[in-house]
Amino acid sequence: MLLIFKRLWQVNWAEQWQYRANLLMYLFYWLVSPIIYLAVWSSIATANGNVGGLTANDFTTYYMTLLICDQVTSNIVVHTFGSKVQDGTLSGELIKPIHPMLTNGLASNVAFKALTMMGLAPIWVILFFLFRPDFSQVTAFNVLLAIPAMLLAFLIGYLLSAALTSLAFWTTHIYSIHEFYFALILLFSGQFVPLSLMPPVIQTVAQYLPFQLMMYYPIQLILGKLSTAQILQGYLMTGVWLAISMVLFNWVWRAGLKRYSAVGA
Repeated sequence: MLLIFKRLWQVNWAEQWQYRANLLMYLFYWLVSPIIYLAVWSSIATANGNVGGLTANDFTTYYMTLLICDQVTSNIVVHTFGSKVQDGTLSGELIKPIHPMLTNGLASNVAFKALTMMGLAPIWVILFFLFRPDFSQVTAFNVLLAIPAMLLAFLIGYLLSAALTSLAFWTTHIYSIHEFYFALILLFSGQFVPLSLMPPVIQTVAQYLPFQLMMYYPIQLILGKLSTAQILQGYLMTGVWLAISMVLFNWVWRAGLKRYSAVGA
């Protein structure tokens, strides 16, 4: 299996280099919203002294960290796999002795992510000198603690997105469904605004959803804002949602394959 993943990585890595312009467009698309949120909220905090106890620098460090967490935990499975069911190209992948979504699709996402991180690095450095965030409270231990949280969050997000993408076996409106899913992420992940500033009901609901595990939780880990109990609770919820997302994806995928048909299938 490791040899299979190695070969798939080599193929997808080479393929991603062929679409550098497309990659840059995706990268800038991901950068626009967090930078706008950073500028708006830090400006409001500067004018008012603070917003809910958060200063302008707090917003700067938060959104600069979010840029990294967002790149690590996000995925593009709906764009790389969504059309394969509808145009029948999935048929060629189903005859291979590997799971198309959990092998080639996953390798494609990782290769794309590796290249976008390479593109993000110099841009992030430029933004660092422009906004001057204060990372004096960030320690190497905090970063090391957040790395597995982000990797597990990526797997959760990938499996949930893959389950939604598998709804293409039933409907052609898969992208509309994903837009609603992305709206939930925006609301409950802390991307639009730190969850601590959201209404109490939103904060309570977010604690039981997987979206805050993708951004807010690792951000707070990196910035050292969580107690030991909160860290353990976050990892526990991560384990629970990883199991749920695996079961959900397998169920939707198997049910979808039973009704799949295409020319040559």
